[in-house]
Amino acid sequence: MAWIILFVAGLLEIGWAIGLKYTEGFTKLVPSALTLAAMAGSIILLGLALKALPIGTAYAVWTGIGAVGTAILGIALFGEPATAARLASIGLIVSGIVGLKLVG
Repeated sequence: MAWIILFVAGLLEIGWAIGLKYTEGFTKLVPSALTLAAMAGSIILLGLALKALPIGTAYAVWTGIGAVGTAILGIALFGEPATAARLASIGLIVSGIVGLKLVG
């Protein structure tokens, strides 16, 4: 169950990272409120997952999910470059997340 909670926390991290782009410096009310809610939810769920998971593993997986999801959505939503090196780097992060899950 802790892994599922951690995964949802990672998804919320993606949400708030992408949400920051839409807040326009926290000048837009609805995107700002949603972004702040996603931030709070992400941290709360990470804290709950840490009851059962090692901190190093959980934090690395949480940030990895956030980094991969944000990079992919940056490509899809904002037209950021999808170069071979960038995609390979994202793949390496995914490999690290899987590896940590297997040993954690």
